[in-house]
Amino acid sequence: MKLQYEKEQIESMMDAIVKKTMAMDLTWDWPCGVAYYGISEAYAASGKKEYLELMKARVDEYIELGLPNWTVNTCAMGHCLITLYEATGDEKYWNIVMDKIDYLRNKALRFGKKVLQHTVSVNNDFPEQAWADTLFMAAFFMLRVGIKLKDDDIINDALNNYFWHIKYLQDPATSFWYHGYNNINQDHMSGFYWARANAWAAYTMSQVGKRLPACYLYPPYMDIDCSLRDQLAALKSMQTEDGLWRTILDDDGSYEEVSASCGIAAAMTASANPLYSRYINKAIAGVSKNVTEDGRVLNVSGGTAVMKDREGYRNVPKTWIQGWGQGLALAFFAELLKVEK
Repeated sequence: MKLQYEKEQIESMMDAIVKKTMAMDLTWDWPCGVAYYGISEAYAASGKKEYLELMKARVDEYIELGLPNWTVNTCAMGHCLITLYEATGDEKYWNIVMDKIDYLRNKALRFGKKVLQHTVSVNNDFPEQAWADTLFMAAFFMLRVGIKLKDDDIINDALNNYFWHIKYLQDPATSFWYHGYNNINQDHMSGFYWARANAWAAYTMSQVGKRLPACYLYPPYMDIDCSLRDQLAALKSMQTEDGLWRTILDDDGSYEEVSASCGIAAAMTASANPLYSRYINKAIAGVSKNVTEDGRVLNVSGGTAVMKDREGYRNVPKTWIQGWGQGLALAFFAELLKVEK
C-alpha cells in the first residue's frame, strides 16, 4: 500500500487521545472497553510503556472497587485485560478474562445455532436479537482468548458467532450490514445500514486472518474473508469527499460520523489491499481534522440502539466525546503504524 501521512503527526495525535481518554471517568462497560482496546493497540504499535502504565493503574483501581455483572457489553473490557496480562504476567487479569469467557460460553443468553444475544444489562432487554456490536464486545474477544490458549472449542465458538452474524446481518444485495436482526420476527427491525455496525463488522473481521494461525483450516474463515472482501469493496463507494462515512451509509441527509469512519478505515488498512490506499489516505486526512490538540475525537455519535426510523439515527447527537470514538481512532492510527513496521 502507498499511504501518505507523517508518522510524527500520527504519534502526536495518539499521545493526545490517550491522555484525554485517561482523563475520562469511564466505567467498566463497553465505552471503556473500546477505549482501552484502542490504548492497548496504541501501546502494541508504538511500544510506549506509559500508555500501559496509565491503563494498568486505572484497571487496578476498578478491580479494587469491585466489578459489575457480566453482559456482552461489559465483556469488552476483556480486550485490555489480555494486554495487561501479556505485559505483566499478573494472573489477576487473566482470572477475570477466564471468568468472562465462562460467562460467554456457559451463561450468556443465546438463540438459534448458539448465537450470542446482544445484552447490555442483566435483563433480557433484546430477546433473540443479534447486533453487529456483539462481534467486537464478545466474539472477537473469545477468538483472541481461544488463540492464546490454543483452544479450538473457544475458537470455533467465536467463529460460529462471526458466521451467524454474517448470515443474519449482511445484505447479500449490497454487502452492507444492518444494525440488528430480530430472530423472533425474522426481520432487521428498522432495516438501516448503520455505519458503526459496519465498522464493528469490518474491523473485527479484518483481525481474524491476521491473528488466527492457519486460519484457512477453519471453514468459517472462508465466509469471514469473503464477507469482508465484499463489504469493503462496497464501502468504498460510500466514502464522502471529506474521507468519512455517514451514520446511515446510503443516506446523504445523515451526518458524517467519525468513529465508524475510523473502524472502516482501520479494516481497510488491516486488509493490506493496495487498491484501498487512496481511500485510506482520504480517511487519514478526514479523521485528523476531527482530532483536537487536546485529544478529543469529534463528531462521534452517541450510544445507539436499533432505532425506530431514519430520523432516529439522523438525530443521535454527536456533540460529545465518547470512549468508542477515542478507541476506534487509536485502533486506526495503530494499524497505520503497524503497516510501517
